[in-house]
Formats: sequence, structure tokens, C-alpha cells
Amino acid sequence: MSADVGPAELLRRRVADDPSSPLVTFYDDASGERVELSARTFDNWVAKTANFLVDGLAAEPGTRVVLVLPPHWQTAVWLMACWSAGLVAEPIDPESVRNGAPAEPSDTSGPYILAAAQEVLDVIADGEAAGGAEEIVGLSLHALGGPLADCPPGVTDYAVEVRAYGDRFVPGPEVTPETPALNVTKATFSAAELVGRARDAAEKWDLDARDRLLVDMSFATLDGVLTGLLAPLASGASVIIQRNFDKAVLERRLTLEHVTVVAGPPGRNDPSGSPRRLA
Repeated sequence: MSADVGPAELLRRRVADDPSSPLVTFYDDASGERVELSARTFDNWVAKTANFLVDGLAAEPGTRVVLVLPPHWQTAVWLMACWSAGLVAEPIDPESVRNGAPAEPSDTSGPYILAAAQEVLDVIADGEAAGGAEEIVGLSLHALGGPLADCPPGVTDYAVEVRAYGDRFVPGPEVTPETPALNVTKATFSAAELVGRARDAAEKWDLDARDRLLVDMSFATLDGVLTGLLAPLASGASVIIQRNFDKAVLERRLTLEHVTVVAGPPGRNDPSGSPRRLA
């Protein structure tokens, strides 16, 4: 495989090679929710979201998209949708916004799109946290795809709008592997650089298609993006994303989900949070 590809190409090849096996599994230990998406289903959500961004919100290559979203399968979808459309994703931990941090990109000199979870939407919509966002999109993150419990004025409800968009997305010719794709911890990475980092990580962690990687990390860091999506995608592995992690269920989950590698859960990884293979 050529090194000069972006994350969207990794997903396309995954869908072609193994469309039906689980790619992303999600647990919310607070609600008891479990969601499993095959590569084909994940790709379908990515295409709909990319079409929503481009056709619904008029996003163009280079548009910045701030993601105030927790660890969740929909966060992974939004990241991949941004990269598919040549947009620059900038994930922010919702907890920091609840604690008073602005929900805006590190460079506030231009317009951007803001996508935020229901849990922080009131903080954003009622104050100045959204800064200069041209569009604000609210995500309910509801297990059954339900709408926002309360949609503030000026906010677009993602769950309501996204289903109307097409299941296939074709980017314009200006979207290339050199297109900026991710801004995280004050560093910007192109689409090709993300794939390179993902392949390096997969090799370092010895991941392959037999692996099931359990992750309890924020997407607001490069390591979180690599472990929660890109390294599994690059290696053929599948990923289990956890939210509101309950350590009492860890051992049972490791068995039920046939986990081979963990990243984040206390007691099962090294102090740095790097992935660790189970014995």
C-alpha cells in the first residue's frame, strides 16, 4: 500500500477487504449502552456525515471543525467524515468546556463549524464559548439515534438532519493526502501524516487483524485519535471505545469481547496509557 494516502483511503480499503466484521464497538457504562458497527455501517455514517457537512453546512476543503465530543462512536465518525471532505478536525475534551474553556479552535482568526454533545450544548449556546462559529451542530449521542432533548435556537440537530443525506460521498479533486486534517495539542497533521503515524503506532504495538483493542482515552490528543481509530484501521484490528468506564466490568468485558490489547483502563496498561498486549 502506498504511503501517500489519507485516512479515508484506509477506510475504503477496509470496507473492500472486510465489510462485515466489527470495526468499532462502543460501550457507555453509565447507560449500559453497547453499539457495534461493521466497516460498511461505519462507512455509511461517515458518508452521510460528510455529505451533511459539505451539502448541508457548505463546508469546503480547509474548513475547520471543532469537535466538543466525548469518547464515542459518533466522534470517530465525525473525525473520518472531516478527513473524507478535506476538513480540519480539532477535537476538544467536553470536560474542559464545562470547566470554562472556550469551544473554539486554537487559531480564532477565521470561521469554523462547531459540533458539540448535548451535555455541553447549554454551556455553549447560552454563553460566548462558541466564539465565532458559523454553524453549531448538536449531537444527542442517543443510543437509538434520537434527536436532541432540547435544541437551542441557532443549533442544527445532527440526528434529525443527517439521515436525509446520501450513503456515498465523493470528495473533490482538491482533497489530497497533503490536505491538513487534524489540529490537536497545537500541532497540525496532514491526512498522509496521520496515516504514517497510525502505521508506526500499529507496528510499535504489534497490532494486526486478529486484535481487539479496548480504549478508554479522549480523542482530544493524538494518542487518543491513534488508539481510538487510526491504528486499528491501519492494522486491520477492531476497536472497542469506552465511555464512563466502570472498572468493575473490566475483566468480564475483556473476556466477552475477546480483547487482546488495552489502552487506558487502570490496572491493565502502563502508566503512560500506551496500549499493552494482554498475556
